[in-house]
Order: sequence, then structure tokens, then C-alpha cells
Amino acid sequence: MSSTKSRYMIGALAGVLVAGTAMAAAGLNAADRTGPQPAGAAAASAAPNFGPPPGAPMSFADIFERVSPAVVSINVTTRVDLSRIQRQIPGLPFEFRPPRQGGEGEGEGEGEGEGPRGPRRQSAGSGFFISADGYLVTNNHVIEDAESIKVVLKDETELDATVVGRDEGTDIAVLKVKGSGYTFVNFENSARPRVGDWVLTVGNPYNLGGTATAGIVSAYGRDIGETFVDYIQLDAPINRGNSGGPTFDTYGRVIGVNTAIFSPTGGSVGIGFAVPAEVAARVSRQLIANGKVVRGYIGATIQNFDEDMAAAQGMAGQKGAIVAELTSGGPAERAGLATGDIVLSVNGTRVRSSSELTRQVAKAAPGDLLRLEVIRDGKPRTIEIRSGTRPSESQLAAGQGGPGGGAPGPGRPAPSAGQSLLGMTVAPLDEAGRRRAGLPADARGLVISNVDRTSDAATKGIQANDVLLRAGDRLLATPADLAAVVDQARRAGRPSVLVAVWRGGRTIFLPVKIAD
Repeated sequence: MSSTKSRYMIGALAGVLVAGTAMAAAGLNAADRTGPQPAGAAAASAAPNFGPPPGAPMSFADIFERVSPAVVSINVTTRVDLSRIQRQIPGLPFEFRPPRQGGEGEGEGEGEGEGPRGPRRQSAGSGFFISADGYLVTNNHVIEDAESIKVVLKDETELDATVVGRDEGTDIAVLKVKGSGYTFVNFENSARPRVGDWVLTVGNPYNLGGTATAGIVSAYGRDIGETFVDYIQLDAPINRGNSGGPTFDTYGRVIGVNTAIFSPTGGSVGIGFAVPAEVAARVSRQLIANGKVVRGYIGATIQNFDEDMAAAQGMAGQKGAIVAELTSGGPAERAGLATGDIVLSVNGTRVRSSSELTRQVAKAAPGDLLRLEVIRDGKPRTIEIRSGTRPSESQLAAGQGGPGGGAPGPGRPAPSAGQSLLGMTVAPLDEAGRRRAGLPADARGLVISNVDRTSDAATKGIQANDVLLRAGDRLLATPADLAAVVDQARRAGRPSVLVAVWRGGRTIFLPVKIAD
């Protein structure tokens, strides 16, 4: 990885992970599951200066000896798409950079040659066998757009691999090599280690081949900007080239697939992230069975309903997800879900963020009935939605746009006349403003001509030429509508007003403080 615009970054690491249909029936036998025992009092008294702390294994050597034959290096040849070198994770002050682009470790630059999609690059990651008949798991970013994939075993045997399936949403991919009798490992789905328990990672850092590092589980449920995964945080050293490699518990069972690191330098600083075994196993089974992952879909753009928004709506302490937009003709719109609805649960399962809502919906099979408990206009109601099939992540990205179906046209200053409210000068949206904002002809709202630099609205990022579509539970057509909502919030003792802002083809909800 080269330097980034922001000092801190989360970097994808490049690697391999797979869970096959045979994984439940095969793997390490009962004897293999007995790992090194914690050092006892006798060992500590015999060698007080060298004994490990209570609870720590005397050595990870036995574990490594058993599992390392199942871990492989993955060498990939790709054509670099220069337009996809990096992307920013919304809300995080660093970039997510798949290291396969521009090379992985010391392999960068080998075999270079100009091609139709840019220069050819060699990259390297990690992976592991999950079945004796040649199925492996790795990260999607390791093998995406690969021209060729080589799997290198511990004894340096090199095998050609083909892609069985890959899932952008979890960054998991499954590969297959010819042959049988491969040493493989199992996912641990029943008794995960506790925070503070020892773990061992094995992989191909910096293209050095099979390397072991040890550490502890630092945390569970980390959200690093990806939709479908609550990551495991580890402090075992993980570096570029470890992507797709496994993290083992002290019984030699896979508890996670190494995927990303947080680092100011691109190297390990003790903060790494792994896809949990239960997620990787479920996705791997689907990829092996169907070549793809099918998820539920309702056709709604959502964002976190946080504490500031809750205070603005008179719902102090409430968390959930707020509906920002609806896909025209999608399942949610047909079922009656509305922009501004605050979703609290799905089929009885509480949701406290937009990520949790997305994950609950994604678990549904197409055609399943989803019961959403929502708050609308301050009152609870239930919306029943028949799930559709979620498009691929690339299809969703290509279809971004709001009610107008497209991006706004060339910007030019909005009319200066208007009323000043919440630190913004606003006026009714006219036809020219609709065209400028990329909104449909029947859209209503208030166009912003000026924002006071000292206002909370400016602090929240609201700009001239943005359009206010609603405030509180009210759609806006005139400045008087906004003034009424502000007055109502002030009389209710609320600190702010929740507004829906339209910009660049997207809607976002923001709480704006009421000035004294």
C-alpha cells in the first residue's frame, strides 16, 4: 500500500477462506482438538522466570504443526483498474484500500505489461482448505478480476485454482483446486473464544510464506463500514498478504478470516479485523452450492437514527434506522413504508442502527414476509413487506440516484430571496430549482440560498443549493411550513429539528439545533 490522502486507513489484506458442504463431516478429529494445556503451578514453580502467565499455552507449536498444512499462499495476476484504486468508507477518517491493486507485498511490479485494463500486477494473499477435495476460502478482494490464480501449498507445490463463487458483501470467496486428500480445517461455530483469549493467525504476510503470529481477541461486533459483517478485532500481528488467512483458537479451529487492518503505516499496529467464522461458513456453503449468495431486499435507503435525531423528534434515548429514500416500485414502497419512518425492529428483532436493519433484511429469503415495527408521525405501526432479491453490490452502486432518477444538473446560485430559519435562507422550490437539483417536476421543498457560517446547519455540512424536503414529520412547501415545525419543537423543549436534505441525488437526515 502506498500513502493515502488520510493518514489513517483500513487496508484489506489479501487472502483466502472457504467453507464447503463437507466441512461439517470432516476436519480435525477428536484427538486433534486437544490443544496445548495452560501452564500449571508445577511448571511455574519449576521455571519461574520462563513460565507463561496463567491461562497461556506453553507454546503454539503443536497447533501450528497441525493446521499449517491446510493454509496456503495465493498468487494472483490481475489487470489494474486505475479508477478503483481506493474508496472512502462513509463516516470514517481513512480509506479502505484493497492491496491487490498495485501489488501485494514484495510481488509488486513482477510480470508487468500493458493491457486493455491497465498494467498487469502480481499480488499475494492467504487462504485455507475447508475440505479434503480441494475447496478453499479467501477474500473476494484477493481474487477479484484475476486473470490467473495459483495456490502454493506448504511443501511449495503450486496448483491452478478456479473461482467457485465470490461475495462482495462479506468479502468472502471460494476457490477449487483439482485433487483430493488435502489437509483441511473446520470453522468454529459453537464456542467462540472470549475477549482476552489466545488466538493464532497463519498466513502469507509480505509474500513470505507460512507465518504464524499470536495474540488475543480484542473485541467482537466491530463495525468498520461494511454492511453485512460485525468483525472480530484481534491484536495478533496481521499484515499485507494475510488477507483470507485463518485465525485459530487454541484447539486449532478457525474462528475468523483475516480481512482488514487499521494502521497509520500500512503495517500491523495490533488492530486487525476478521470475518467471524459463522458468517464465513454460511457464505461459503452458499457459494459452493449456488455460486452466489442470495439476500433479502426491500428497496429502501436508510441511515442511523441516532441520539441527536431522537432528541429532535422528542424520542430521547431511542435508536433505530430512519428511511431516507424508497426505490420506486420496490417492495417497501408497495407495502406502504414511507420516507421518514423510523424502524425499530424486524420480525421482533430489535434494530439499533442502519447496519443491523440491513443485516436482518438480508437474512430473509426472497418471498419471506418481513414485519417492520416503525414510528411514523410519532405513532407506532406495523408494516408487512414481502422480501425481494437483493441486487449485487455493483448493481446497487450503479443504480444510485433518488426520486429524480439521476444526478443534478450544472449548479448555479439559487435565488437570494427567502426567509431565514435555523441559520439558513430558504425559499420555495421552483421549476428551475428542481432541474438544478435533479428532482422530479412534482417535487416540493425549500431551496437554500445561503447558510450562516456560525450556525449549526453549517457545522452539519448543509450548503447553499441544497434542498430541504421535510422537517420533523412534515413535508415542506413554504418557509411557513419550516417555521411551524421550528416553533412546535421550541415549545416542546426540543433542542433541534430533524430535516431531510437533498443533495447530489441523495437524501440525508440531519438534526439542526434551534438557536436561542
